[in-house]
Amino acid sequence: MNKKYMEIALELASRGEGNVNPNPMVGAVVVKNGVVVGKGYHKYYGGPHAEVYALNEAGSECRGATIYVTLEPCSHYGKTPPCAEKIIEMGIKKCVIACLDPNPLVAGRGVKLLEDAGVEVEIGLMEREAIELNRVFMKYITTEKPFLFLKCAITLDGKIAARTGSSKWITNEISREKVQRLRHRFMGIMVGANTLVMDNPKLTARTEEGNDPFRIVIDPRLIVPLDSDFASMKDGKSIIVTSERNRGSEKISLLEENGVRFAWLPGNEFKMSDILKKIGEFKIDSVLLEGGSYLISKAFEENAIDGGEIFIAPKILGDQEGIPFIKGFSFESIEEAFELKNVKFNQYGNNISVEFYKD
Repeated sequence: MNKKYMEIALELASRGEGNVNPNPMVGAVVVKNGVVVGKGYHKYYGGPHAEVYALNEAGSECRGATIYVTLEPCSHYGKTPPCAEKIIEMGIKKCVIACLDPNPLVAGRGVKLLEDAGVEVEIGLMEREAIELNRVFMKYITTEKPFLFLKCAITLDGKIAARTGSSKWITNEISREKVQRLRHRFMGIMVGANTLVMDNPKLTARTEEGNDPFRIVIDPRLIVPLDSDFASMKDGKSIIVTSERNRGSEKISLLEENGVRFAWLPGNEFKMSDILKKIGEFKIDSVLLEGGSYLISKAFEENAIDGGEIFIAPKILGDQEGIPFIKGFSFESIEEAFELKNVKFNQYGNNISVEFYKD
């Protein structure tokens, strides 16, 4: 096994970020006699898989060659034929796989298909890196709940807005550009109804060739304004999670006429786990949580956050009436405090961020 070829495959795989959801990002490299003869990655949802691109590019050079793949080749018919079968048909001698596919439709079947056909299989080269690349897919395919990623911008004293609600702009332009890339990376973006009422955000990915996410508002009392940008998009990507008590209301009908869709939960206080389960039913594999403080606090309290990036600007409001990014629960001692794991620090001009992941 040669690590450099898997590194190439992983870099290729990452190019599919934001375009293949809810499928995984996958890269493949065909190598013969120490020379790369074919490369490919999964470019868009429903399109050819990475192995197909790499095998087609290699052509007749596949016979007797080795293919490096970041995820176990599929063995089932979905939107495309099984990649494991194509690897066999093209005469590949050896398949090096970074990690197995937890998808119940694959889950070792791809490896068995290859081995039964006489293809030598090795598993585990750069496995951790491959799993980290596909954190979103790994969670969604095994739990049917979306990966929840927190994004928030705070002052040095932990505020997301002044007491007046003023919040534009806490962070600098470089940080805000990164946020737009995050909106492209994740399938959905979620805010609370109060945030929508106060800010009327568009909740779109304003990047070149960026994909607009599904816009999700948690609104038990159905206070979303009919004239808000969210309610006026008419593209079927606006979703309101609301109370079953609101079924049949005239406002529901008016919102549905604009293409707004609904998820229903009992009562007026929703658990984050129940919210995520409902969102997963829309085949949304990942959600960017942007606020407000109530939702962020609830997500922390339930330990529902899978990862996040907290942007910090060198600004101080110094007002105890300012809106903190987290509130509503407390620990009695430092030892009990919630501690972020797998932390990485990023710098964006005079802003910094704390990036973290649960696993």
